[in-house]
Amino acid sequence: MKKNLVLAGFILAKFILQYLLISPEYDLQRDEYLHLDQGSHLAWGYISVPPVSSWIAYLIQLLGNGFFWVKFFPALFGALTILVVWKTIEALKGDLFALSLGALAILVSAILRINILFQPNSLDIFFWTLVYYTVVQFIRTDKPSWLYAAGVAIGFGILSKYNMIFLLLGLLPAIMLTEHRKIFLNKHFYFSVGIAVLIVLPNFLWQLQNNFPTFHQLQELNTRQLVNVKRADFIKEQFLFFISSLFILIAALVGFFSYPPFKKYRLFFYSFVFSLSLFIYLKAKGYYAIGLYPILIAFGSVYLEVLLARGKRVYLRPVALLLVVGLSIRFIQIAFPFESPEKVQQNSERYKSLGLLRWEDGKEHNMPQDFADMLGWRELAMTVDSAYSKVDEQSQTLVLCDNYGQAGAINYYSRFKNIRAVSMNADYINWVPLDKPIRHVILVQEADDDDPGRQKELPLFESIKLVGENNNPLSRENGTKVYLLSGAKADINKIIEGDIKESRY
Repeated sequence: MKKNLVLAGFILAKFILQYLLISPEYDLQRDEYLHLDQGSHLAWGYISVPPVSSWIAYLIQLLGNGFFWVKFFPALFGALTILVVWKTIEALKGDLFALSLGALAILVSAILRINILFQPNSLDIFFWTLVYYTVVQFIRTDKPSWLYAAGVAIGFGILSKYNMIFLLLGLLPAIMLTEHRKIFLNKHFYFSVGIAVLIVLPNFLWQLQNNFPTFHQLQELNTRQLVNVKRADFIKEQFLFFISSLFILIAALVGFFSYPPFKKYRLFFYSFVFSLSLFIYLKAKGYYAIGLYPILIAFGSVYLEVLLARGKRVYLRPVALLLVVGLSIRFIQIAFPFESPEKVQQNSERYKSLGLLRWEDGKEHNMPQDFADMLGWRELAMTVDSAYSKVDEQSQTLVLCDNYGQAGAINYYSRFKNIRAVSMNADYINWVPLDKPIRHVILVQEADDDDPGRQKELPLFESIKLVGENNNPLSRENGTKVYLLSGAKADINKIIEGDIKESRY
């Protein structure tokens, strides 16, 4: 009963923190709008992500599409991650101290930061942790049911984010290095693989039918973003993500070789090394590897409980818990948008010293990119609404944006529920409405647009007016302009159809 109450306390604290650490001055983040819009276009796959997050987005729409529910589900998957770590510690015979230490370490880690955004990352970390938990249980019990549970978790993990493949690429060779290689002679192993394949199959068929757009997206990501990622930064971020529980992670790695009951679980050490090495070699973004750590925190917490179980060392247990809390304070101060944007800018030096002002473009800016990506969206939607309200033929009006963040934010905040803004960017390229003639276009253009006079569109429309501009210097969309292009003099549908083909190929 006492353990259940402690667990309930951690879960409650989890949900409270997820809402408390976001200042109301911020909007949703750029990526959240895209994932929410996917709920209006349900499919077995998307250019950017697999389908599970779209199912949740659809549920959020049914619940009213409000801020509370957008933030609820990532917090829920974070809470479930704490629960799985808790159950893993119980499976490893950990008692209340180990359970509390592990739950606390997860609560105040980088996962807390991941869980403030509606993105597939929260699902990804949860499924990594769940897969590792099923492996622990299979090693402990040798029951085939845990292999089937692993197959289901892997299948839905891949349908949540393809990052799950890196877990498999680390786990399979790790199994071969240990006595657990005998699993390859177990028929239930292959049946569980079959279950995972069946779960993933609809998404694979979607990719096949659509010429594997995700591969093209990955190539573009590598060209535009990952090329700016430095391996040294990736390694540094791994320490920052779990700075408050670094001693627990070290205890886990040591425990695999010094604590006899952990010997049979040594494959987790090898799996960690293999997956992390792959991430480093491929110059992945730092947060891709976060799913590796919850299982290590479970092992480290149990080993520390054993080390601090005798004599005067038992009095160090409260110190360990306080150490986790104390070391997390600095992390929380810099990782969460709980201060106003103006105050964040005033204190920009504390972010710069940790490299957090360096954006995906490789340049230094005046605030962290994620924070800047949460500003200016409401104002943009209001500007577009102003233009949209002036058009008599709204059903023949297309809102065309430069990027997916603009399109998604307009769809989310606009008072016109039929507006359905689109872009030639990300999944929106598949959602451009060409079933009706387009006579008017509301054009949303980024600040670095090379045609501010709209010379390209002048011959195509009777009039072109600049409706408004984003002048928020702290917003990543600062300088974005909104134009109203009225009275088409050409076949706009045909022109846009050509642009779609060019953008795809």
